[in-house]
Amino acid sequence: MKVELMDTTLRDGEQTTGVSFNESEKLAIAHILLEEVKVDRIEVASARVSDGEFRAVKKISEWAAKKGFLHKVEVLGFVDGTTSLEWIQEAGACVINLLTKGSLKHVKGQLRKTPQEHVNDIKMTIQKAIEMGIEVNIYLEDWSNGMIDSPDYVFFLVDSLREQPIKRFMLPDTLGILNPDQVKEFCTTMVDRYPELHFDFHAHNDYDFAVANVHAATKTGIKGIHTTVNGLGERAGNASLASVIGILHDHLKIDTNLDESKLTRISNMVESFSGIRIPANKPLTGEHVFTQCSGVHADGDNKDNLYFNNLMPERFGRVRQYALGKTSGKANILKNLEELGIELTPAEMKKVTKRVIELGDKKESVTAIDLPYIISDVLKSSAIHEKIKIKNYSLSLTHGLKPVATISLRMNKETYQQTAVGDGQYDAFMKAIWKIYDRLGKPHPTLTDYYVTIPPGGKTDALVEAMITWKFKGNEFKTRGLDADQTEAAIKGTVKMLNLIENGNLKIITKTKI
Repeated sequence: MKVELMDTTLRDGEQTTGVSFNESEKLAIAHILLEEVKVDRIEVASARVSDGEFRAVKKISEWAAKKGFLHKVEVLGFVDGTTSLEWIQEAGACVINLLTKGSLKHVKGQLRKTPQEHVNDIKMTIQKAIEMGIEVNIYLEDWSNGMIDSPDYVFFLVDSLREQPIKRFMLPDTLGILNPDQVKEFCTTMVDRYPELHFDFHAHNDYDFAVANVHAATKTGIKGIHTTVNGLGERAGNASLASVIGILHDHLKIDTNLDESKLTRISNMVESFSGIRIPANKPLTGEHVFTQCSGVHADGDNKDNLYFNNLMPERFGRVRQYALGKTSGKANILKNLEELGIELTPAEMKKVTKRVIELGDKKESVTAIDLPYIISDVLKSSAIHEKIKIKNYSLSLTHGLKPVATISLRMNKETYQQTAVGDGQYDAFMKAIWKIYDRLGKPHPTLTDYYVTIPPGGKTDALVEAMITWKFKGNEFKTRGLDADQTEAAIKGTVKMLNLIENGNLKIITKTKI
């Protein structure tokens, strides 16, 4: 059985509140989805939205034409005579996803037309599209309500269009109202009544049923599924690309051309461009989904991989990790110590475990990066050797002037001083460090993400956690700093990063290979 995957991150996903991709970002996402993830099709825009949207479609179409992918690039258009068609043609695309009304309520309430008048308009638009060399798919907008409230209208619409040159009929649960039982019933009705037609199913997640509804739809013989990266989309979003791939491959045993190992890459890219963070517990792509927290689980993994399932992290370009906290116990700590190459006596292990549990009780997050520092503190040892230290620094913030940082850095018994201007105090601090590194001819990582967590409650003296993501020689990793001051917290996380690289300890904290 063949199921097409059409990803609509660049159209429906961009309808997420606050999300707007620029031209270069759209092209980059399209490139990864088609060439690396290898989805079958992408929907990249709505016609007539803006000049920027037009330029983005033009860029994508030009690239896709050179790669032989142009027929995989689709644009949402409207039953508006030739207006949408001309927009799409001028932008260089050749496939329209024509938005028609899939419920009687929408025809009467929004269009103020009779069903036959709407069908006549659709047929005229299709005829013009074919004359212009544009391939046609159609959306039956609000199809789910149509099947509930006006199924005779839905059948009238499809009966009237089944002989038209339409490649795909796309069935959206526009308002996310269906459950899996309804999806099974309605999709089965469509597939059985029109066996010669190609149907796509388009899920929304308002009741958190999107992926379950995709599962139900696929089992009925639906030939296409729509997704978005990270489940972006209006309101509660759409079916997540990664989750859909997981159920297709593992539960429905459907082979696809998709490359699972690229899912983390596209997920992180869309997170960065959209500004919508991936929940840490989001299936397949969340930061914590391949992390064992319970010490019982780590112990079971040590003995016979007792807590593994088919979702092996390596499939998705990830590695399994073992969290440190109040529930972790010595098994998790041992797993991390093995990676660090540190051996402790039973008595030392007891002390370190106690400190990790104490930190967990205080709701402080503990990472593998922090473990050597905890060992050094608890055992008063040199488990972590800080080859790089920030001896002094001065940060200056003056109204009307750019911030200035002056730092004194000690590296391998030599001291270096530098001053730099930045867009913020931390930016100025980083630029001063990189000036020293550039002078010494030392490579340095790129900061790819930075966020701070401030405990709720509004206390100004509360500890702030800065989590910084770095990319160095193809590896992506994070470091954490904790302080009452946001900039101080970021500086502490940065010093950890410098020493991890200098000591050659990157392998213990690498999250993924990009």
